Amino acid sequence: MLLVVVIGSSMAACTTMKPGSIGNGGLSQLGGTWELTYISGPRIAFNGLYPGKKPMIKFDIAAKRFSGNTSCNSFSGQLVADDATINFTDPFIMTKMACPGEGEATFVEMLRKASTYSISNDTTLNFMMGDIAIMRLTKK
Repeated sequence: MLLVVVIGSSMAACTTMKPGSIGNGGLSQLGGTWELTYISGPRIAFNGLYPGKKPMIKFDIAAKRFSGNTSCNSFSGQLVADDATINFTDPFIMTKMACPGEGEATFVEMLRKASTYSISNDTTLNFMMGDIAIMRLTKK
C-alpha cells in the first residue's frame, strides 16, 4: 500500500511540473504583449499565412482579460488560466471584418485547442495541446 502512495505522488509531481512555466513564475510571467512566431497545422508557410501583420495577444493578469489581433480582426475575452493551464473558449469576442487567406481561422482554431502553456527565458511563450507545442509567441 505504501509503495502505491509513493509512486502515485511522484507521478503527480511530474505531471504538475511538466506543462508549467520552465522559468517558473507562471501566470505572472504571462502578462504583457506577445507576437506569434510559429503555428502548427497549415501546409502554408508562416509568412504566407501572415504576409503583412503577425497575430498578437496581450494578457492583463490583474483584470483577468486577454485581447489581441488575429492579423485582421481584433479579439478579447476573459482570461481563464493558472500557472500551467489556459482556456480560450467562450466568451471570446471578435470583430467580423472579411479577412483574406487562412491565417485568421488557423490562429483562432489553435488558440481554442491550447490547453497548457510554458514560458522559457521570459521571452518565449508556447501554447500546447497535450505535450505538443501548437503555437509559439515572442514577448514584445
